[in-house]
Amino acid sequence: MIPSFWLSTLDPVTPRPPLPGDRSYDVVIVGGGYTGLWTAYYLSQVAPHLSICVLEASYCGFGASGRNGGWASGLFPVGHAKLARRYGAAQATAMHAALAGAVDEVGRASAAEGIDCHYAKGGTISLARSPAQLRRARKSAGFLPQDEAAAMCNATDVLGGVYSPDCAALHPARLVRGLADVVSRHADIYEGTRVLSIARGSVTTSHGTVTAGTVVRALEGYTSQLEGHRRALAPVYSLMIATEPLPESDWERIGLARRETFTDERHMIIYGQRTADDRLAFGGRGAPYHFGSRVEPSYDQVPAVFDSLAQTLTDMFRIRPRIAYRWGGPLGIPRDWMPSVGLRDGVAWAGGYVGDGVAAANLAGRTLADLIAGETTERTTLPWVNHRSRRWEPEPIRWLGINAALRATTLRDALEKHPAPAR
Repeated sequence: MIPSFWLSTLDPVTPRPPLPGDRSYDVVIVGGGYTGLWTAYYLSQVAPHLSICVLEASYCGFGASGRNGGWASGLFPVGHAKLARRYGAAQATAMHAALAGAVDEVGRASAAEGIDCHYAKGGTISLARSPAQLRRARKSAGFLPQDEAAAMCNATDVLGGVYSPDCAALHPARLVRGLADVVSRHADIYEGTRVLSIARGSVTTSHGTVTAGTVVRALEGYTSQLEGHRRALAPVYSLMIATEPLPESDWERIGLARRETFTDERHMIIYGQRTADDRLAFGGRGAPYHFGSRVEPSYDQVPAVFDSLAQTLTDMFRIRPRIAYRWGGPLGIPRDWMPSVGLRDGVAWAGGYVGDGVAAANLAGRTLADLIAGETTERTTLPWVNHRSRRWEPEPIRWLGINAALRATTLRDALEKHPAPAR
């Protein structure tokens, strides 16, 4: 695997030793990313008497936690209106408020633990750059007129935008590696330990079996690789590029003075940030879903998608910067796009963030800590708690459906950019 820009800026990772054979704990957490580590972190605070271990197939931060876009955002893949129809307006509001609070909690906890993850809460702006995008933007809370949107992020063809203060830009690998160091003071972390199967009360690994009163599944985009979970979450790839540092003259024109994260109102998701060292880190969807939910290192590299991302930066900001890094990896998508967190019969889980997991994983970790400790809190009554998404369809329906949706999304954007002439 080619490391992300984020991981490339850190000292080379030396994995911790693997599981040294059969062991017993009160809680075993499968997955050394944000979800698993935040769960261990908060659980060690609310229930310090519990023994905890974290199992990671490679090293902490190998997956999406070490290579994402660095958005700690209050975004949730299911909109307020849809949540309100199913759970009521109060619950929908509570879900979004909890996520907004998680953005601040990531910053607070990082500062408290001395994790310098380049946290900057500048908010996020979604630009409207076509008439169709403008029509969508006008319906959203936080709508900005053209002059205000362009003053924040001076991209080409800006007609307006939508701003939310509930987002912070950060360095994701600094966060996950720093968090792993903190957690290692309170729990045992075994890296280089692939989990083969989980069951109530036990986890079978490549290095032995761990028995535990509670088993936590926190594998996100790699969930489909676990025995019996092939259709739980679809691993869909998101790819990124990072430029060389841009000169100050470019930033004076582009803006993003508070390191606001940015996107636009197109249907195919794109996302970017101004890094602490003045690069543009920019990513998007568009890579194909692979038959059978396969996950392979070679899938991280799709030259056509990298070229498209670079061209999008040129189109947006009239620059042709040198692209210094290219990388990617899978994220987890549930069939109904509804992330979930829960605990049933001794097995806990969290995930399905659809790419918005940096802050959501923090909220999930706190929620799992409450559930495992037997505490009833405002978090444990949120609508995503104990939600169960139906499984994805079997192949080849899954492959056909997901890739058809990707192509349809690309076509919708093309038609909005170049609408058919009126008859």
